[in-house]
Amino acid sequence: MKLSRICVLAACTLGSALLLYAIDPKADPSPAEIQDIIKKFTQKETEFAAARENYTYRQTSKLTEVDPPGGSYEIVEEVTFDDRNRRTSHVLRAPVASLTNIVMTGEDEQDMRQVMPFVMTNDTLPEYNVTYKRREKVDEITCYVFSVQPKELTKDRKRYFDGDIWVDDQDLQIVKTFGRSTGYLRRGEDQQFPKFETYREQIDGKYWFPTYTYADDTLNFKDGPSQRIKEVIKYDHYKKYQFKTESTITYGDVGGAENKTNNPPPTPPKQ
Repeated sequence: MKLSRICVLAACTLGSALLLYAIDPKADPSPAEIQDIIKKFTQKETEFAAARENYTYRQTSKLTEVDPPGGSYEIVEEVTFDDRNRRTSHVLRAPVASLTNIVMTGEDEQDMRQVMPFVMTNDTLPEYNVTYKRREKVDEITCYVFSVQPKELTKDRKRYFDGDIWVDDQDLQIVKTFGRSTGYLRRGEDQQFPKFETYREQIDGKYWFPTYTYADDTLNFKDGPSQRIKEVIKYDHYKKYQFKTESTITYGDVGGAENKTNNPPPTPPKQ
């Protein structure tokens, strides 16, 4: 009797689940709707890029040579404002780099500050091909997933993001990115860049700020042995800056985090 009842309940539960599954998924947007979504989320990201210029924050970056084992590179920076309301950055801590198998380049440092906390704005949109892929949930947040690829790698050494972005279908802001940085390299340059994943959190009830970047990838060099590395970047201590009334605000670039979360930062696997 118990077995029969359990089977009936299981069948009812399965039937309900199948019904919910049939009703819950939303249809993919039409081509016209996709273009409208891209327009709206780039506008939201543009507003966010300007808003985050009013925040101070701390960025802690660490890269470790894993296989073959080696040393590490670490830097803790604070982005704030001086007494004339000008954005400034200074190093809080920078242990002597002990990397033995690879070398940090200017491109690597630029990626840590600008590409890994990727923002798609009205100014940068024309530089990319943006293609709709699917709907997908990040935690409990339903997102549109887009492929983002640079149209051209310019010789001015500008760095670009190449990968996928997850856009909250309600707030129309990026909540997650996965891909790698890229850019023009001169002939003969053998630089490799890891795939990374960046998560954002909503800290002010309106905008989503990058809070955590994680990379665990093998760099396959053309002219040398491969190197597996791990990289962790944390963006924290966000605080809205109170500008002096007599000063003029100059907009630039920043990042942020703290309230409604799309996905708690994953704990890196133990080495």
